[in-house]
Amino acid sequence: MLIGGRTIAEVFVEAAQRWTNNDFFIVPEAPGRHYNPAGFRATYGEMASSVELAAEALHRAGYGPGHRVAVDLENRPEHVVTALALATVGASMVPINPDLRPAEVGYILSDSTPELAIVAPNRVDVMALAIAESGRDIAVSVLDTHMPELPEPKMPTSSDVVSPATEASVLYTSGTTGKPKGCLLSQEYQLEIGRWYANLGGLIDIREGEERLYNPLPLFHVNSGLCSLYSMMLTGNCQIQPERFSASAWWTDIAAHDATIGHYLGVVVPALLAAPAHEDDHNNSLRFAVGAGVEPSLHGVFEDRFDVPLIEVWGMTEMCRLLGDTDEPRSITTRAIGRARPTVEVRVVDENDHDVAPGVPGEMVLRHSEATPRTGFFDGYLNKPEATEDGWRNGWWHTGDTVSMDETGMIYFVDRSKNIIRRSGENISAAEVEACLYEDDRVAQVAVLAIDDPTRDEEVYACVVLGGEADPSAAVASELFEMCMQNMAYYKPPGWLLFVDELPTTGTQKIMKHALFGEGVDPTTLANVHDFRSLKRRNR
Repeated sequence: MLIGGRTIAEVFVEAAQRWTNNDFFIVPEAPGRHYNPAGFRATYGEMASSVELAAEALHRAGYGPGHRVAVDLENRPEHVVTALALATVGASMVPINPDLRPAEVGYILSDSTPELAIVAPNRVDVMALAIAESGRDIAVSVLDTHMPELPEPKMPTSSDVVSPATEASVLYTSGTTGKPKGCLLSQEYQLEIGRWYANLGGLIDIREGEERLYNPLPLFHVNSGLCSLYSMMLTGNCQIQPERFSASAWWTDIAAHDATIGHYLGVVVPALLAAPAHEDDHNNSLRFAVGAGVEPSLHGVFEDRFDVPLIEVWGMTEMCRLLGDTDEPRSITTRAIGRARPTVEVRVVDENDHDVAPGVPGEMVLRHSEATPRTGFFDGYLNKPEATEDGWRNGWWHTGDTVSMDETGMIYFVDRSKNIIRRSGENISAAEVEACLYEDDRVAQVAVLAIDDPTRDEEVYACVVLGGEADPSAAVASELFEMCMQNMAYYKPPGWLLFVDELPTTGTQKIMKHALFGEGVDPTTLANVHDFRSLKRRNR
């Protein structure tokens, strides 16, 4: 399907007309889930009718270009309806992670200045606390099944025209310097990320009207909410959306809905391999699975057992194009993420932006081309023009990720962005965790870093220096952990907390995180370390 020069609504309407009776969005059955426990299924035609009614309600109330709307609807089908309806009228969606605490949501509301918050019934109390934290007067509309009558926005629209350049969403990503940054994404960007994924090629062969993609990742995130959803919409295919990943439900859901494509993160693979082997493990409907972070030692084991190719890709919210190790023979014993492609130029550079030799690790920098470097990238960070321009220094986008490139141009992932911890698919800013711990007057110094975790890829590890007469006891460690749990999403607080007498620093007093532990030392076995991993639960 061609998307050039068109809006999301124009493309969606064409898709609904062309594939009216094809399934578009499915929520698997899950008894006990607080929404759609019996499951949900909508064809393109049925979804188009729901989007039209929701868009009419938004238009009637006066919402359009220049307005932002915070949306906290979890993985409900109403999230998709609301997203497409907002795009239809030209308003911008600010999706909210339902695992965030009120203070974290309050920051997003303060930064993005939405006119309205649309929330699920079970999220009303959290949103009320978040609005109070933000200090803003934001109307709240509770959406269960159908869009209710909406309050009028306080500000007029900025335009009467919805175009491909119209802001479609503000997606918040974890920053290396503390608070999350809002990525400004246009309607053209959102369509393009779906088109790019649908046309990656190689083993990622997405057939029109024949695929059913199972994605257990959250809709507020770029992976499920934009990349896979829009690729399915552009090809007449269906997205299957559970509430979250469940090892026990994975194969059951896939069999029940004849899924042909799966999405995974590193934690999914060991969880599925941990189940007892069965002679029918290879009898499944998946043609391939797409994801990131699979441990190379498990890659071939998984493919041999389940007969499902795992295709590693790399992407980031700031750029709508993916890289991927999609062509045979794949490098499944390494962390290969593919090669540069037409309209994605890649270099690997040192701290002075000079190219490094093949095989030498460096920072991956990207651009579309020399003439139009920013084509296909986001429109910048909301309220942070300096951060945007710093990312674009010397005409290349600096990803912050460390990679190496061999003589053939194959790129190998080496390490996460500086000060970013990748836990079960969530990006956690070490600086944000440090700032939270500093809220306690007993904390004199703190350094937060990532350590390897056999189940979750990485875990948050905090080294804390206490001041004054504070006692480095288990009770104090528990109090610091609980403070973090009260103020941050459940996955962000330290899984490990170590009390130390001092932190190693440079001559300019910068903490040297790389020198915290001696060579060969396992930080989880040190004296005075406290293990809180089992307490990091979503529903505490």
